[in-house]
Amino acid sequence: MPPAAMTAKPALPEQLTPELRLALHQELHARPAPQLQAPLAVSHWVMLADEAERAAGREHLARLLAGRGQAPPADDAAFAQADLGEFSLRWELHTEFVTWTFFRPLAPPDLAALAQGDPPTAAELVPAAWRQALPGRALTGVHLWALPRRGTDTAAVLRRLFDEQAVTGSRVISQSSELHTDLRLRADGCLRVLVFTGPTAPDAVTPRRLGRLVQRVLEIETYRMAALLGLPTARRAVQWLAEGEGELAALAQAVRHAVRADEPALLDRLTRLAAELEGLYASTHARFSASAAYDDLARQRLAEIAELRIDGMQSLRDFIERRLSPAMATCRSADRRQAALSARIARVGDLLRTRVEVEQQLSSRELLAAMNRRQALQLKLQSTVEGLSVAAITYYVVGLVAYVAKGAQKIGWPVSVELTAAAAVPVVALAVWASLRRVHHRIAGADEPD
Repeated sequence: MPPAAMTAKPALPEQLTPELRLALHQELHARPAPQLQAPLAVSHWVMLADEAERAAGREHLARLLAGRGQAPPADDAAFAQADLGEFSLRWELHTEFVTWTFFRPLAPPDLAALAQGDPPTAAELVPAAWRQALPGRALTGVHLWALPRRGTDTAAVLRRLFDEQAVTGSRVISQSSELHTDLRLRADGCLRVLVFTGPTAPDAVTPRRLGRLVQRVLEIETYRMAALLGLPTARRAVQWLAEGEGELAALAQAVRHAVRADEPALLDRLTRLAAELEGLYASTHARFSASAAYDDLARQRLAEIAELRIDGMQSLRDFIERRLSPAMATCRSADRRQAALSARIARVGDLLRTRVEVEQQLSSRELLAAMNRRQALQLKLQSTVEGLSVAAITYYVVGLVAYVAKGAQKIGWPVSVELTAAAAVPVVALAVWASLRRVHHRIAGADEPD
């Protein structure tokens, strides 16, 4: 490990104020479980919401509370609960969704209606217009009933509420209570859950324990559906990945048999494929990561309720994992295939770039060889030009010598002009040639490195 990595300090807030410290501590007590007493009915909705819809949800809650003479939640509140007389309300704000949970106690007539297959719900007491205007898009809904096992015809209620072929059954809360559901959506878009609470003694189901059970059961359904949001994305990604892998295989074969003229087109195709994959990864990775986190939460809640299977019935955990596990495996597989395809594209790109670089090096060698040939030819031409230059310079210098000889005869030069010029020709030519060679070597020596 590099020394810098070993000595690096974790990032901390710029200033740990008392308010921030209190807020961090209060996270331990955020969203406490309600205290519930059977018999009661619970209606729970989960609404997918963006930032604007979450703000609208806060205002929607404030209108309901204002109509009942209660104060609205704080602007930064992510949790609120209120007793509205006939029913109570629990509101929770999450990153991607908002949950609305309503509770109502059940009177004897309500229990009779439940036994007849016409179950009363907590949603019935909520103003219909207000309930139908909940901001966001519905993800899931749950109607839950908690009934005392003693004095209830449990078999009749199960037959009335659930599909006998799909109903699950397990003992929870230290095996003193039973949990049943068939996870079937009804016409109102909600599924049904039934809890039979245990005897009052010796292992009493206290309001706090029942509240924790109800909270966990509702969270199981919430996180299960939130985890499954990644499944449609995974299926679309898998379809594109199949096409992308086929395209990459064809590109690899084309690179194998390509000639130099094909390389620009192949590189363009490979670049486009890599860009499409990066776009797919950017649009799906966050969803897959969120699905994995929600899946972990759902499994954690399933473990917390500590189910014990009832003979002849499937447990809720087994029922959920039968389809949730393959869905999550599909998401993980799609995410891994994206990463693997990205690595394969990078390898093919490296091969293609290596091929191009080798060919460029060969082209550079050929270009250098051609330059050397041209330089050698240029030197030969230069030598020829130097010879002509020597002749031309000698001609003009000898002409000057002839003029000098003519003038020298006036003062007694004994040799004729023609003989003087003839004698000067080899001397001048040799001197000119030597001077040019000296200049040439001086220039060539200056160009050589030390």
